[in-house]
Amino acid sequence: MTSSMNPRVFWGASAVIAALLGATILAPDTADVAFKTAQNWTIDTFGWFYIASVAFFLVVALALGFGPAGKLKLGTDDAEPDFPYVSWLAMLFAAGMGIGLMYFAVAEPIQHYISPPEAQSGTVAAAREAMAITFHHYGVHAWAIYALVGISLAYFTYRKNMPLTLRSGLSPIFGKRVNGPLGDAIDVFAVCGTVFGIATSLGFGVSQMTAGLNYNYGLPDTTQVKIVVIVLVMGAATLSVLSGADRGIRRLSELNLTVAVLLMVFVLAVGPTLFLLRALVQNFGLYLDHFVMRTFTLYAYEPRAWMADWTLFYWAWWIAWSPFVGMFIARISRGRTIREFMIGVLFVPTAFTFLWMTVFGNTAISLDLGTAAGGIAEAVQGNLSTALFKFLSYLPGAGFTTALAVLLVAVFFVTSADSGALVIDTLASGGKEETPRWQRMYWCILLGVTAALLLLAGGLGALQAATLMAALPFCFIMLLLAYGLIRQSNADLAGVPIEDDDGAAIGERLRRLFRPTSRREVQRQIAEVGTPALRSVCEAMRAEGYGASDVAVEDGLATLSIELGGGQQFHYRLRARSRPLAAYTALEAPEARRSMTWAMHADTGPGSRSRDLSGYSEEQIAADVLTQLEAWRTRAGTMPNDGGQKLSGPAS
Repeated sequence: MTSSMNPRVFWGASAVIAALLGATILAPDTADVAFKTAQNWTIDTFGWFYIASVAFFLVVALALGFGPAGKLKLGTDDAEPDFPYVSWLAMLFAAGMGIGLMYFAVAEPIQHYISPPEAQSGTVAAAREAMAITFHHYGVHAWAIYALVGISLAYFTYRKNMPLTLRSGLSPIFGKRVNGPLGDAIDVFAVCGTVFGIATSLGFGVSQMTAGLNYNYGLPDTTQVKIVVIVLVMGAATLSVLSGADRGIRRLSELNLTVAVLLMVFVLAVGPTLFLLRALVQNFGLYLDHFVMRTFTLYAYEPRAWMADWTLFYWAWWIAWSPFVGMFIARISRGRTIREFMIGVLFVPTAFTFLWMTVFGNTAISLDLGTAAGGIAEAVQGNLSTALFKFLSYLPGAGFTTALAVLLVAVFFVTSADSGALVIDTLASGGKEETPRWQRMYWCILLGVTAALLLLAGGLGALQAATLMAALPFCFIMLLLAYGLIRQSNADLAGVPIEDDDGAAIGERLRRLFRPTSRREVQRQIAEVGTPALRSVCEAMRAEGYGASDVAVEDGLATLSIELGGGQQFHYRLRARSRPLAAYTALEAPEARRSMTWAMHADTGPGSRSRDLSGYSEEQIAADVLTQLEAWRTRAGTMPNDGGQKLSGPAS
């Protein structure tokens, strides 16, 4: 069985997750208490840290987008976007959809309406506060978290041509150490956080599905039924991973998004349309009016459990979910400027989410005050998962729309699990693009097992607690990502090299080394830098009398040949090599249709390891030739007529 994993990350993350799940299996009651205790400790000790960090992430996102760094491209300076602007915005629009919006579109506004943190329950003031809070939880703060991870991945992957892993974003801080245990620990935390974040979404999804099946068809809404649904849906997700049906999953996702939008338009049309349009404008005004206050609200003077159940849980959920969404938006944003990226990511999905929440949330409140006579609020208090279905029962065509809602949640479930498994596999494989199917299947199954066991241990409360805990270490990593990105972008703007631990300037080399985008550029580098380096070594070899040497250039391939007598020949070749841009999700095109990036590679013949020398200077390439020649000499034996001399550098 082949693999392409980073074993330390793959098995390290698996061990951490297995330890937590093992405790859940062996002592579910104890695990439930432990989860709640850990959640309370996390909130009491680090609640302020979550609030301050998310505020900082938003400031950093805005500063990068609208500051001098905004003009830098996610790629080379002449890189063109992979997708047209409208298509790119449409995909960001799609990224705003998910199980969370399906689950909380009705449940959250109604919950805040009947149990607001400040206003009197069931009043007009409570309705206003409910929508302002909902907008806050799904607004630019959430997308700033996604944007920070996405911009770090995109910047270091496309501008610096580094692996599609989170550790790459920390290279300006830790230098070469990100390739060792430190980088492995970072990726382990990212994998664990992503697993628990996605498992939380899957938990919400399966709870809403079983509630819908119970509401529509009388199927028992029990934990056992939830487990069966998880097995069935994760089975479908696993099959999609194994099939590799990229276009099929992509079309399924597009269809799902289209149906979701049609459902929203239907509610807007049959509901109180004019009221909803007026409410949308006023809700946005309330959001802006309370923006700064809610950004830093902790209820420090009057502690309440509401913060842990809502704002702090949301911030932790978004942080845990950010590697998944961050990779999605990074993958589709190559060639955009940082300013384009930030404007698009912060504001386009937020605008759609505000519309979605207004249509469902305000319609639910309006119905509860009128036709429903408190029926929706009663359903929410009884079982949060039934909120959407109870809401739809008061609108025309309830039988069809509620069945459609169950189907939408199921497909969101499948596509989230499928794409999530591929993202986690990328993180656990050191950013590798092509991995064996069994690895993807492994993570897909693990996601389902995690969601199922946490539901057994304590339902959605256990999932929330696990998310809060898993997000904590990753929050620290995100702070470092922000600092690393600021440092690298400032260095790129100023042309000041960043130094590693040994004091060696690497910034200039990074800028040159990690910027090939076309075959023509790499071939020009071979002609202008690589070939002269080979000729300088060739001339030095002739001057030292080591044997016949020659440099041949043909079809973009530059070859240094050294004949040393006795049939011994050393060859050093420079050529342009391509690879597809990073892909991590079943929504992407097959490898044969992806955009390619090119690099200058060196090897010493068939079977030798190919090395990326993109951006090397003439002196650095010459030094690499001598390094490889000495290694070859050691393997092949002493060269004739060398007199025991050590090879010297090329003639200057």
